[in-house]
Amino acid sequence: MLKVLKPILDIQEKIDMHMIQLMRLKTERRRDLANLEAVKTKLSGEIELKTSEINDLQKNINLMEEDLRVLKEKLKKLEAQQPLIKKVEEFNALSHEMSQADRERSLKEQHLSTRYDQLAALSDLLKECKGNLQRTTESSRALEQEIQESIDRINVEGRELLARRAELVAHADQDVFKIYEKLLHSKKDRVIVPIENRCCSGCHISLTAQDENLVRKGERLVFCEHCSRIHYWPEIEVVEDTAATVKPRRRRAAAKG
Repeated sequence: MLKVLKPILDIQEKIDMHMIQLMRLKTERRRDLANLEAVKTKLSGEIELKTSEINDLQKNINLMEEDLRVLKEKLKKLEAQQPLIKKVEEFNALSHEMSQADRERSLKEQHLSTRYDQLAALSDLLKECKGNLQRTTESSRALEQEIQESIDRINVEGRELLARRAELVAHADQDVFKIYEKLLHSKKDRVIVPIENRCCSGCHISLTAQDENLVRKGERLVFCEHCSRIHYWPEIEVVEDTAATVKPRRRRAAAKG
């Protein structure tokens, strides 16, 4: 492996991958909070809408009640005039006017009854919405606290990782580190990856033998032509007294003269 890659690879594996996981978890936790808040906001909006509808309906009922009151007063006056009328024509005209007023009164009472039913239904819906909001608020309170505590722990751990990262960065090649950070910011994932079976382990695209040889030599940075990740050749650890031990090849004995 290229020597300058080792400290940056340590930063990637020991710090940055953990940081990325924490940030993803933090995003999920914040999304959970937002979803809970959205539910309460929706219920609050329904309550506000139902309250407005009830207020408008109540105003309409008040106007209709006033119209009905005026109409009933008119009917009383017409009824009071009936015994005083002597002429048949005037009596018939008055009776016709009273009949019309009575039909109008009946119609207004029917409309008013419908409005009362609507008001009762809206009031029940409003009560239901308020109950749902109260239950949601109470049930989500503990969950919101748990989520917030989780976010706080993530923030604490994140600050600790940043402090450790700063120490490691101080010992890294700064030019190579700048390249690494630019790639990391773009991909939000591993950007220094090994070659496995002549493939980039980042994008899994096959590489040429020439690419593989360049990485094996470890003389300079080698980038994947497909995903721009930095390649390195994985070092094989030798474990003594096990079947996994990698034994060096024996050199051929020099031919005797």
